Amino acid sequence: MFVCTTCTLGQNGFLETVLAAMKGISVVGIDCMSGCTRDQTVAFRAPGKVAYLFGDITAEDLPDLKRFAQLYAASTDGKFVDARVLGGLRHKAVARIPA
Repeated sequence: MFVCTTCTLGQNGFLETVLAAMKGISVVGIDCMSGCTRDQTVAFRAPGKVAYLFGDITAEDLPDLKRFAQLYAASTDGKFVDARVLGGLRHKAVARIPA
């Protein structure tokens, strides 16, 4: 999981909030992911899997992010038949990038 540290919340310590909430999940702070029109972006990427970019993320999204991270890690290719597994994140998806 990657958390933009250039976005507004990222500049205010959001990475630390995410790290505290995502115990056991690899979380890396990264400079701008060019999701500036959807302030506070978060991405998921793993070898051989579809990548996801979400925007407009807030602390209220942390439970959905944790659940998604667990489902994503357990998936073989990062694809999901039903977008409902994304919870509220399905409305915050900016991009789904092929593997």
